[in-house]
Amino acid sequence: MKDTRAMAYVNMYGVLGALENLCALDAAAREILAALKRPVSLCFDVKGGPCCTFHFSREGCRMEEGRANCTCRMRFASPEAFNALIDRSKPGLPVKGIGQLLAFLTGPFTKLTGRLTALLRPSEEALRERAFFEESTLLTLYVVAGAISALANEDPIARLSASYTVDGEISLGVRDVASVTIAVRDHHFTTIKAPSAHPRVIMEFADLDLAHGLFTGTASTIDEMCRGTIRLAGMISMADNVNRILDRVSLYLG
Repeated sequence: MKDTRAMAYVNMYGVLGALENLCALDAAAREILAALKRPVSLCFDVKGGPCCTFHFSREGCRMEEGRANCTCRMRFASPEAFNALIDRSKPGLPVKGIGQLLAFLTGPFTKLTGRLTALLRPSEEALRERAFFEESTLLTLYVVAGAISALANEDPIARLSASYTVDGEISLGVRDVASVTIAVRDHHFTTIKAPSAHPRVIMEFADLDLAHGLFTGTASTIDEMCRGTIRLAGMISMADNVNRILDRVSLYLG
């Protein structure tokens, strides 16, 4: 079963967190940002859940924990209410910078999240276009990476695996394409969208086609490891714990 509060963290750090990468990778998203008249720092403040600010400018998007530097803020009464924003586009309560907030939400933000949804929940027809397929798979990698840390820290079952995970960095990525870091300290996980300089574990997929197959469940991790298309190196017990958390990620994002 899914934990509602943990789902809110997955939605914040995994799904919405991918807006950073969307704005860096996607031409359509960059066009939307190019039309901004001024920067917007939008905070989603969830009672009993996560609180993060997304800084949007013509240069891109950057996510920051907390509300200190926001220009507008939307408050949600519960994790369930925040999840409704993601599932049903149901907004929370505007509490700061209401004019700017409403204009941004009904314009650029809706366009950006619409584009993100199209890439993360693609049609079979859209995936036939190679450039779209590659971008969709890469964005999914960033969502999965954010969700790993969200669940390791918040999901009751994933936290059991996190409690057995030693300190260090896990490198997760696609060979010659992209790499992210999952940093572990005192059983707390943090996703860093950059390569690890000194990984304790390396989990690397041979290409984007394999990554897509693993993310969608059409490829078997065990089979691909036997074929050598998944590189696994380093502290195996640490990798085992991450794989257990990945099972939870599949449940939440499925």
